Amino acid sequence: MSNQTLPLDDRLYRYLIDHSVHEPEVLVALRHETAQHPMAQMQIAPEQGQFMALLVQLLGVTKALEVGVFTGYSALRVALAMPPEGKLVACDVSEEYTAIARRYWEKAGVAHKIDLRIAPATETLDQLIQAGEINSFDFAFIDADKNGYPTYYEQALQLVRPGGLIALDNVLWSGQVADPAVQDSRTNTLRRLNEAIHNDDRVVASLVPIADGLTLVMKKR
Repeated sequence: MSNQTLPLDDRLYRYLIDHSVHEPEVLVALRHETAQHPMAQMQIAPEQGQFMALLVQLLGVTKALEVGVFTGYSALRVALAMPPEGKLVACDVSEEYTAIARRYWEKAGVAHKIDLRIAPATETLDQLIQAGEINSFDFAFIDADKNGYPTYYEQALQLVRPGGLIALDNVLWSGQVADPAVQDSRTNTLRRLNEAIHNDDRVVASLVPIADGLTLVMKKR
C-alpha cells in the first residue's frame, strides 16, 4: 500500500512493460527504428502510447489533432485506436522526420486517416479555427516545442468540443519544473502553463505521472 505514486526502478519498469504493453508489430518496428535516430529522446514511451490509445477508445474519438509528429509513433497509436472513419490532423514542420512517419502509416494501413500538415502549428491551428472547426475535435495531443505550448493549448481549447480531451506531454520535464535552480525559457514556460491549467476554470485537469508527465485536460464548455 502507498499513498504516493511509486518510483519506478529498472526492474519495476520492466515489469510494467512486460505486464501491460501490447504493441502491434508495426509499432514495435517504428519504435526500434526511432531509437536509432539522433533525436530519439523525442519519442513517447510505449506505455504512454497505449494509455493514449485507451483514452481515444473510451472517448469514441473520430476526429483528433496532434501538434508535433516526429517519426509518427503517437499519431500511429491514435490512428489505430480510431474507427475506420476517424481523422487525425497532424501538425509538424519537418519533412525529414515525418517521412519516416508516412512510411509506417502506410504499412499499418492508416495513412488515409491522417492529414499531415507541414507548416508551423500555430498557422495550421489558426486555419482550422478560421475554417469554422471550433468545438469539433474530440481529442488533441500536444508534444512540440515547449515555448509554443501556451499558444497551442489556447488554440486546441477552441478546437476541442466540450467534453473533449487535450493531452500535453513532457509537463514534468525530467523533474526540472520542480527544481528552482533551473531557470531556462522552456522550463519556465512549462511551469507557468502547469500553474495556469491548474487554475483554469474552463477545464477539469489531471497531471498524470506517466513517462515525462502527461496533463489531461477535459474542456467543460
